[in-house]
Amino acid sequence: MGALRFSELRVQGFRRLLDARFELRPLNVLIGANGAGKTSVLDVLSLLANSATGKLSSAITDLSGLPAILTYDHADALQISISMEAADREPLDYSILLKPGGLAYTVAEERLIQGSQPGGVRRHIDSTGPNVVYHDVNQNEPVRPTWEHNPLETSLSQLPKMFREPEEFRSHLASLSHYHVLNIDARNGEELVSSLYYLKETEPDRFHAIEDALRVAYPRFDRLAFPPVAAGTLALAWRERGFSKPLYMHQLSDRLVRFLKPEEVLLMDTTEEGMTTVTRADSLDLGKWLEDYSLDELWQNGRLGARP
Repeated sequence: MGALRFSELRVQGFRRLLDARFELRPLNVLIGANGAGKTSVLDVLSLLANSATGKLSSAITDLSGLPAILTYDHADALQISISMEAADREPLDYSILLKPGGLAYTVAEERLIQGSQPGGVRRHIDSTGPNVVYHDVNQNEPVRPTWEHNPLETSLSQLPKMFREPEEFRSHLASLSHYHVLNIDARNGEELVSSLYYLKETEPDRFHAIEDALRVAYPRFDRLAFPPVAAGTLALAWRERGFSKPLYMHQLSDRLVRFLKPEEVLLMDTTEEGMTTVTRADSLDLGKWLEDYSLDELWQNGRLGARP
């Protein structure tokens, strides 16, 4: 079996992602202001993973229901499409269309197709509402499920495991992982500083264990400091060996960009209407600029866009 990789994601109608397309490469780093849609992309990937494991209903409930995540005033349905490539076979393209229905939602359409030639397309899943059809590769004909099909979960999650290529796709999609390592907005950022400082003062051994873990992950890391920035207010500063000045929390993402290549960066901005736009950094004419500036400097001075 050739190496599997997802090659494209398209989202229509999810929060600010009214119609956004992402070319997926081995490394994809999203940068942009708060509210530009970065977290929404992760939530979409989490929905896809849950759709492959039969947990779509609970995942949508955790997001406060389908109406709460639709693009306000612009979308009455959510459509997500994702493509997967392998070196030794035709690509697989999966799409799902969800519509509000009563107190829940309906899986209005679902497709898993393989191949790009009109005469050579294999429809592994071809469902419209309750009309669910699988393609039985052994009999080379469409078949309907012989079990009680759950209408709130995807046909993909209920796919017979004997169908090899669709099952490989389902398993690969289910393996998508979503980790919220630190969720730092203005309020939670203050709580993080207070919590770490309290730990440093009351349980120094545990605080030093955190610093030791950071040194393993970031060899240049020296220590965390808490300089006062106003009466009764502390900041969190990151000290690195070789640098005379510390880095503050809002600067850490800027430093990360310095070590990336333009082809690894997706720039996320919003239109005047508040919708997300996505641009690959390597699609911009940066050649001459990169001769004199690093990528993070171009981001900081506004040449890339995607700034607060």
